[in-house]
Amino acid sequence: MWKKIWLRITTTVTGGAIIIATASVASRLLGLIRDRMLASMYGAGETLDAYYAAFKLPDLIFNILVLGALSSAFIPVFVRYLVKNGSVSPDSETWRLANSLLNILLIGLVTVGGIFFIFAEQLIPVIAPGFDGSRMDLTIQLTRIMLVAIVFFGVSNIATGILTSFKRYVSFAFAPVMYNLGIIFGIVVLSGRYGILGVAYGVVIGAVIHMAVQVPSIFRLGYRYRPLLDFKHEGVRQVGKLMVPRAFGLAVAQVDQLISVIIGSTLAVGTVAVFNFANNLQSFPIGVFGYSLAIAAFPIFSEAFAQNDTKKFVEHFSIAFRRVLFLIIPVSVLMLLLRAQIVRLVLGSGNFGWADTILTAQTLGYFSLSLFAQALIPMLARSFYALQDTKTPVKVGLLSVGINVILGWTLSRIWGVIGLGLAFSVASIVNMLFLLILLHHRVGNLDDNRIANSTLKILFISSVMGLVSWGMLRFLAIGVDMQRFVGVLIQGVGAGAVGIIVYLALAVIMKCEEIHILTSWVKKTKAQLFFRGGSQEEQKP
Repeated sequence: MWKKIWLRITTTVTGGAIIIATASVASRLLGLIRDRMLASMYGAGETLDAYYAAFKLPDLIFNILVLGALSSAFIPVFVRYLVKNGSVSPDSETWRLANSLLNILLIGLVTVGGIFFIFAEQLIPVIAPGFDGSRMDLTIQLTRIMLVAIVFFGVSNIATGILTSFKRYVSFAFAPVMYNLGIIFGIVVLSGRYGILGVAYGVVIGAVIHMAVQVPSIFRLGYRYRPLLDFKHEGVRQVGKLMVPRAFGLAVAQVDQLISVIIGSTLAVGTVAVFNFANNLQSFPIGVFGYSLAIAAFPIFSEAFAQNDTKKFVEHFSIAFRRVLFLIIPVSVLMLLLRAQIVRLVLGSGNFGWADTILTAQTLGYFSLSLFAQALIPMLARSFYALQDTKTPVKVGLLSVGINVILGWTLSRIWGVIGLGLAFSVASIVNMLFLLILLHHRVGNLDDNRIANSTLKILFISSVMGLVSWGMLRFLAIGVDMQRFVGVLIQGVGAGAVGIIVYLALAVIMKCEEIHILTSWVKKTKAQLFFRGGSQEEQKP
């Protein structure tokens, strides 16, 4: 029985979303622990400015060469080969495609990473022109260490693409957990001897573990490594054709991130660190709710369009879209109301002082305005990738980046790091709206009436929840010591918990369909597992 239940969870989109969300929560919680340790140890100052700025060059390579290939191109093409040729033989066309792409990717990562390693002294001053000599030297050292990690991430993400295509979610879902454990190891064990360089060594260790946890799973699926380098392979060419515009789009997005660092480096010391702390906090719900559903739904979207079944796509898109809104809108309201409590509880210790808390909380508040948009963008973009259209998200991304750069520069002159947060939110909302409009134009009706009705209900009950939580914040502040950690914890958790209870109760009372979708899935799962045997062919996610 338990094997059947586990099969149901690990081989369906809904089950995959649950696994990915669970692992994402674990990873994000570790990420918060990681950030708290860094904030306590170094504060929002020069050291963490250098640490976060050092990620930008490795991230640029990773996003262009790795994510550019996988998120938009590899999975749809691999799924098509998997359906057509199967994966029984290690020498099948399916695995030839995977091996050729892996070897090409590794050559590209080693070559580009090596060039960036050699010329880091010339490149870092462009990224962080406001850094002085010591911060500049430290950023260069950290960058060179972190560049090593991208090779391991290259292998790891090919494995992720294979596992996603097979709807095997467990090992790749928990890989980010291993990554954060590696960084925490660097903070706890290595930083005592090597300082912040030890944390960078932890990044590399985390990347190695991120890879190692996934490789056994793809071998169990039939994969065997072959030293193939077939540039003429039809699938390789198709992936290359699809990834070029996506890679360009990701390059533009990374330039957007680089611009934030460039602008931040010219502002007060600690600006880069504060921006990254706030960004990491707001990324928690986006990763849990937005990316988990988008990743899990992507193979279904690809299959629907491969089968020319628009109705199937619309059905799954509508469900996923409404689920994201049902989960993310109340979270954004609570994050806006509880931003000071969140920052103080997560980061407020050691060298992270009250001034750092206020700046981070204010920036987080502006980030929270666009949580719904940021959570929907991954799913909307993957809808176009499933159509093998990588150009549309790029064009929309260019518009969004332009808005972010202009507003970021203008508003940061007035409000500092807070202006960077507001600019980011405005650009994200524009990005989401344009993607949705263009997808509607491309596909047609996206179950618009049901999405609109659900959105109105969610907005109403989220507003009521917000008022109740605001009242609880004021009420609890009377009876607790707000100068102590326990007092802030009681106030924040109490107000948030009451708000969530009110939200769920109103959702049931108003018969929000998202509640019934979850309930019906549980009932159907029980019926399939206990009465019909739960065969994969019968299981409809």
